[in-house]
Amino acid sequence: MTFELLGSDFFGYENLLSAPERAAIMKLRSYLDTEVRPIANGCWDRAEFPTQIIKPLAELGVYSYGWEATKPFMNSAVFRGFVALELARVDASVATFVGVQNGLAAGTIEVTGSPEQRAEWIPRLASGDIVGAWALTEPLSGSDSARGLRTTATRSGEHWTLNGAKRWIGNATLSDITIIWAKDTADNQVKGFIVPTDTAGYVATKIEGKISLRTVQNADITLTDVIVPESLRLQNANSFTDTAKVLRATRAEVSWAAVGNAIGAYDAAVAYAREREQFGKPIGGHQLVQDLLVKSLGNITASLGMVVRVSQLHDAGMQHDEHSALTKAFTTSRMRESVAWCRELFGGNGITLDYNVARHFADAEAIYSYEGTQEMNTLIVGRSITGQAAFV
Repeated sequence: MTFELLGSDFFGYENLLSAPERAAIMKLRSYLDTEVRPIANGCWDRAEFPTQIIKPLAELGVYSYGWEATKPFMNSAVFRGFVALELARVDASVATFVGVQNGLAAGTIEVTGSPEQRAEWIPRLASGDIVGAWALTEPLSGSDSARGLRTTATRSGEHWTLNGAKRWIGNATLSDITIIWAKDTADNQVKGFIVPTDTAGYVATKIEGKISLRTVQNADITLTDVIVPESLRLQNANSFTDTAKVLRATRAEVSWAAVGNAIGAYDAAVAYAREREQFGKPIGGHQLVQDLLVKSLGNITASLGMVVRVSQLHDAGMQHDEHSALTKAFTTSRMRESVAWCRELFGGNGITLDYNVARHFADAEAIYSYEGTQEMNTLIVGRSITGQAAFV
């Protein structure tokens, strides 16, 4: 299979990938273009997740990247970033599903679980035999989760009782297990739990009426006297600091997805500019249209440089919270700007799903907000710059 650079990768960052990595990307690209792209708009419109793609994506390895010891290239953060980009370029909702399954659910168990928990759960997530979700955000606690978490965990012997509520939890109407973060009533520290979703007292209700990432199955979760054995408590998740270890890596991958979503809009705009005629010629031949495309490509190229570098820092063990925070803040802002320019290029056609830009435009709003809002990421970087915390 011939490896071709994306036209939107203007500086050729994909050339950093090894031959096995390129081959894996091309297989994924082919599957997404033939099987996911044709159904993406319909699923988005109906707010349905195409469950038939869960197993094929597992066969392509996307849920095991980072955890498969027999294929070392899969552990590269740069390679995983290009996977997230490729997914979001076609459908940001599918990229979000994979990010929750692999980065948040499996990633949390990898980082904070015991050897026994890793051996039991990660292979099942990687194979797509089970679906995972990750629940931190609450109805009254989002950006202030480090202090304001209200879900409680109370230990009694070898069991814990969880009570509380979670909101905006991706994959939660499909999940077989959900990672629940709760505050220990004994020491007031945040603990993590692997909760099977068929446990008594666990209820997930789909959030309706979304205008962004409609294909993602977000849910409100209520926990009423949910009993979890000590064996399902994540043995190395003992404070919010441990939660942040997971977010440090996933926040960077969300930045890659932001670049991919911008590329999806840009690719659609370039195709339209070549085909759509006004004033006797393709609109791509007009100066103002070219200006929109060049500004969008500039944003994409700058963002690609940033996500590549932050992932290189991760691979070298040199990535810090402020690095991923700056990357998330910058790339999602540039994405939001670029998808608006690309949608503008279509005129009225840009607000319909038929022309493959409206979905990227709408999905940008959710990507801009989740995994740390613009304001919170700005304050993380600001603290690093000045040495002063300004969160409240």
